[in-house]
Amino acid sequence: MTRYVLIRLGLMVPTLVVVLALTVAILHVAPGGPASAAMARAAAAAAQHGQVLTQADIAAIRASYRVRWGAAAFMRAMLRYATFHLGHSAVTGQSVAGLIVQRLPVSMGLGVGSTLLVYGLAVPLGIAQAMRAGSRFDRGVTLAMLSGAALPGFLVAVLLVVGFGAGGVLPLFPLRGLMSGSLASGGFGAAPLGVRLLNGAWHLVLPIIAVSAGGIAGLALLVRHATLEALGSTYMMAMRARGASERQIALRYAGRRAMLVVVAGLPQSFVAMLFTAALLVEIVFSLPGLGLLGYHAALDRDFPVLLGSLYIYTLTGLLAHLAGDLLARAVDPRIDFTPLR
Repeated sequence: MTRYVLIRLGLMVPTLVVVLALTVAILHVAPGGPASAAMARAAAAAAQHGQVLTQADIAAIRASYRVRWGAAAFMRAMLRYATFHLGHSAVTGQSVAGLIVQRLPVSMGLGVGSTLLVYGLAVPLGIAQAMRAGSRFDRGVTLAMLSGAALPGFLVAVLLVVGFGAGGVLPLFPLRGLMSGSLASGGFGAAPLGVRLLNGAWHLVLPIIAVSAGGIAGLALLVRHATLEALGSTYMMAMRARGASERQIALRYAGRRAMLVVVAGLPQSFVAMLFTAALLVEIVFSLPGLGLLGYHAALDRDFPVLLGSLYIYTLTGLLAHLAGDLLARAVDPRIDFTPLR
């Protein structure tokens, strides 16, 4: 097992290098850049005062935002990334690592809340479907799950905003941001921790539902299929012959076997909801998370923030896949990684 873990960790290094190299190549050939975005902002600011940018201003902006491409610069950046020195934003001058750490709690709250909601609803729902396979309940829930899986997260977010956001049909939840009322006017940092947590959780209700909608549908169908497969196995027939009830078989034996697929995919599901599904949801609800940070970095052509965010995304995804394999081995010791020895 130790050898397998070391091999997987070693393979992460070339994977990260290739991903970042491809990203740098795409950014190199793509139109625009930090200088273009800075000139657009400077031109807009000058126009507000009835002025225009001179050639000297344009030359100074290009010189200050010039990106140095090349193999040597790339390798130096990789060495800095290995120690999590991700550079500074080309727009604000702030540390990229500091920006990520500042936005991470919001995305983590969204990811953890979505994961708990998905697994808390999908697992018992999938087992209940398997125990009533072919019934009206099973068909109705399956139809609802397929319909939910077909809706993209951002569309669910828009529907939730229209239906339950402030100013909507039933305005029960805040519309945008992470704080409201007096906290939004500068009192957030001075408020007690409990008040801050409750206010933030209240703002995350609709985003968590939007992120979780597709995940609940997919996982419920997966649990249903795995449970049905376990219920049809030979040793389940032996359990019935010994007098075990269907409920006992489904919950105690088949459900435990089906959990292997569910538990093994937990780290990957968490990362997927944290870094992919939450991206557009954070934009819709204006949540100051990693998704919104990357979106603004793309609009501003802030290459250091883009590369730093991508590095963290890729590294987290690779570690999550490794954690999923180790978790599967912990759940089922029969799993062996001998081919990689």
